[in-house]
Amino acid sequence: MKNKITERAQIFADRKRTNILRAGEQQFIHFLLRQIPGFVTPNIMTAIGMFGSMIVCAGFLLGSKFGGSFILIGIMGLFINWFGDSLDGRLAYYRGIARKWYGFALDIIMDWLSIILIGMGYYFYAAESTRILSFLFVVLYGWSMIISLLRYKILGVYRIDAGLLGPTELRVIIALILILEAAIPGSITYSALVTALILLAINLKDTNALLELGNDRDRKERNNE
Repeated sequence: MKNKITERAQIFADRKRTNILRAGEQQFIHFLLRQIPGFVTPNIMTAIGMFGSMIVCAGFLLGSKFGGSFILIGIMGLFINWFGDSLDGRLAYYRGIARKWYGFALDIIMDWLSIILIGMGYYFYAAESTRILSFLFVVLYGWSMIISLLRYKILGVYRIDAGLLGPTELRVIIALILILEAAIPGSITYSALVTALILLAINLKDTNALLELGNDRDRKERNNE
């Protein structure tokens, strides 16, 4: 048991997680890593994650053509996206073949493309008067990614979570929004608006904290000159 805990800590040592689901999520990821066949590479897992985002986008497109219940396909896409995105880098660390900077760059690019795909899907599903919400979602999520990168630059610690909320929690929220939309057509407009406002509030808070971190580092560097 101790060896498993130590191994799990090493697999996740490159990033600091604070999200509410982190304990159960990391245990589940550690379990899945031991089940993945040897021929499945981290890059294949990355491709699987991107395929999941395509499914979410396709669910929105099908929903716009054939009815809102088709957007429930997006829930499967969200899980597939989580599976690939959460395990690609962890698989590399688990097998001792991690390429830190290559993986870091690829992860950021794929996350950005995934958000664009999801936002684009919502754009075509939403009523024309509310399509701006898809633009806001992509911009606000991109803002949060920039904050994570700048925090990494200042502190040297890569953290992808905003307090108790992280990418996994966001996927859960989107899944719940899809279920609600299938049950109550049109509710996605209000859900998307609330989600955008929450992301805006979190980003403003994290931006303020980021600037304080930058100010503290500037002060320490001046004192060391």
